[in-house]
Amino acid sequence: MVGAAGIIAVPTIVPSSVFGKNAPSNKINIGQIGCGRIARGHDLPGTMQHDVARVVAVADVDMKRATQGKELVEKYYREKKQSSDFIDVKTYQDYRELLLDEEIDAVIISTPDHWHAQPAIEAALAGKDIYLQKPTSLTIEEGRALADVVRLKGTILQMGTQQRSSPQFRIAAELVRNGRIGRLHTVRIGLPGDPAGPDAPQMGIPQNLNYDMWLGSTPEVYYTEIRVHPQDDFSRPGWLRCEQFGAGMITGWGQHHIDSAHWGMNTEYTGPEEIEAVAEFPRSGLWNVHGDFMVKAKYDNDLMLFISGGYTNGIRYEGTEGWIFVSRGNYQATASDPVSQAESAKALDASDPKILTSKIGENETHLYVSEEQHGNWLDCIQSRKQPISTAEVGHRACSVCLVSQIAMKLDRKLHWDAANERFKGDDEANAMLSRSQRAPWGHTHIKELSMLDGRS
Repeated sequence: MVGAAGIIAVPTIVPSSVFGKNAPSNKINIGQIGCGRIARGHDLPGTMQHDVARVVAVADVDMKRATQGKELVEKYYREKKQSSDFIDVKTYQDYRELLLDEEIDAVIISTPDHWHAQPAIEAALAGKDIYLQKPTSLTIEEGRALADVVRLKGTILQMGTQQRSSPQFRIAAELVRNGRIGRLHTVRIGLPGDPAGPDAPQMGIPQNLNYDMWLGSTPEVYYTEIRVHPQDDFSRPGWLRCEQFGAGMITGWGQHHIDSAHWGMNTEYTGPEEIEAVAEFPRSGLWNVHGDFMVKAKYDNDLMLFISGGYTNGIRYEGTEGWIFVSRGNYQATASDPVSQAESAKALDASDPKILTSKIGENETHLYVSEEQHGNWLDCIQSRKQPISTAEVGHRACSVCLVSQIAMKLDRKLHWDAANERFKGDDEANAMLSRSQRAPWGHTHIKELSMLDGRS
């Protein structure tokens, strides 16, 4: 990888091997897009711990957060890594300027949900590899656009569904895929809802925040702090609970668990045939995503998937000869994760302990092994092999989240054609597969994308 200009000058005629594996020419130069809670507590530390990575730029529509991101990165390299080549991290308010930097090889996108697909598409078009926080997209239409662009450009995109790199989720999926609980017939996912919130008066927009760009492709609404993110700390932001910017916990944590469940169900590239849901929604207040809910989905071969806050947080696979339960245990991605972690929480459990000690034979199904999600992404950038959580697999898991939310809204059984990503004979439901996008933001306004897919 090309080193950042101005840090260390290396004549191009000298092979990088002369300087060792951590020479500047072997580093992956990374730009961080979005410098809030998940970036600071998870994505930046998870990436910077790997010697091959060098974060050289940050971007955030809130310049206060961009500056704090720069300070965090520079402090890490000074103190934690005791780096001898001090990095002056570049700072941007507009991520598109960061994408123009040819010395940046890859980007981490840790933005609000409504700002996932567009910058990821633009990064792929700019030739950057991508680590993208879940959910993959705000709508199925933009998720499909992203997955297609990544495939066409040969981009290494890793979804931030880091449960794939937690060994218990792989072990559970392997055991299920290899028939250790007999024929799988039911999967139950425990997932909480969100609380209602207060009404919030209009406030003055902070000078450090480009609020119009923060709203992006979504409708223009007045600024109030609990609609966006805290100005004085990095606690859980209010946008997570506004449907304008996401779908609530069904996508917030749902993509994690549905992605892991699909791994064990062997349905990573498809989806349900039927889906129905019930949910409670707030009747007042600024926050309006779903609260308590239940989703019921039927897959091929009458395999049933249920999702509800009434189940223990995690995934329970039920077969004709037993069950396996898997969860994060005591792991938390950030300190403000919305689910309490009991000290005695079991990360892996089964109806019979012997199931968990069963060895997977040489000729049985062995799943992709990753020790750490960010590290796997970096390895794949160098090898050009596919990462453990690809754009297509992420899009398929996110699609189940999004069609579940549509089913909550319509309160009737829906028939889903996973191959064509459309509802069968339901114009009202199909109209909810996309959202109108406020110009100039949104993937539909990316000129290069239109040229790539042949649109005029």
